[in-house]
Amino acid sequence: MSSGLPDFPWDTIADAKAAAAAHPGGIVDLSVGTPVDPVDPLIRKALAASSEFPGYPATVGTRELRESAVGALSRRFGITGLDESSILPVVGTKEVIAGLPAQIGVPAGDLVVIPEVAYPTYEVGALLAGAQVLRADSVDAIGDREPALIYLNSPSNPTGRVQSAAELKVIVDWARERGAVVVSDECYLGLTWEGSAHSVLHSDVCGGDHSGLIAVHSLSKVSNLASYRAGFLAGDRELIAELLAVRKHAGMIVPFPIQGATVAALNDDAHVDVQRERYRVRRDKLRTALLGAGFAIDHSEAGLYLWATRGEDSRTTQRWLAERGILVAPGDFYGPAGARHVRIALTGTDERIDAAVERLVRI
Repeated sequence: MSSGLPDFPWDTIADAKAAAAAHPGGIVDLSVGTPVDPVDPLIRKALAASSEFPGYPATVGTRELRESAVGALSRRFGITGLDESSILPVVGTKEVIAGLPAQIGVPAGDLVVIPEVAYPTYEVGALLAGAQVLRADSVDAIGDREPALIYLNSPSNPTGRVQSAAELKVIVDWARERGAVVVSDECYLGLTWEGSAHSVLHSDVCGGDHSGLIAVHSLSKVSNLASYRAGFLAGDRELIAELLAVRKHAGMIVPFPIQGATVAALNDDAHVDVQRERYRVRRDKLRTALLGAGFAIDHSEAGLYLWATRGEDSRTTQRWLAERGILVAPGDFYGPAGARHVRIALTGTDERIDAAVERLVRI
């Protein structure tokens, strides 16, 4: 039975992966933004300390976790006006993005707006709910259509583009006038390299009113916790309560040891600063090497990727890099507008990043 969903993108690059793996120096896999650096010992200690609890944890999460999330959002991003009822832990943010349109009750046939160049799961989640999808980056591009849900992603995956507080405010105000929910994927907010990035929950964007707004936050990138599936939603208390009710019925519960580890990660900013600096060094090396090899880099002000182009089809660029043992993601993964770029992740070890740089500077 056909699912009606697009092919899983990474299943389409097996040939390029095989070509890169055949390089005498081994593959440098920069196709997926998966962390490669150690989990901080304080987080692992908290995981172990929470591992003896034998019962079912609550879907809403511990009060300590929710209060820790409020504190981290305030310290790290200047978000005010939240309390523990504004937070809902989730089993990884990809899962929640794929399920959100259905869980908040977007009617079949209604419109979901996603970024023009977008992480594929936004579209998948809309399709799973039976919704229509429109790719648009501005209210002018939406026109007179009436969406039920608008996804924002600043900083963007894959482009690294950062929308200003003013740009975000225009979209939030427009959505509120029409009763649309705004879901802002902010998983890369803590990895901004140039300028500043704002949460949709920041007062400069929403005027201190979180109604109709949900921000999606993940510990996968800033705390190297992709394997823990640790993330949370923040924002409109009524929407959070509605999602909690649905997720209780579905048994979508963050395991208790992961909740303990999440508290430790949210309460400590030092390990986040260390990891950010690792990525900054890798970014500077790769960026310099790519520019020297004739690439142009667009956006990429934030996040874990460089959005690069040689002015040709993305699959051609991907093959060119694979011949040099470097595997990247073709931009067509993210929509037609990405078809002349490739996404190059910063998530290689220092040794693998140095290997990629060496291969690029030989050109």
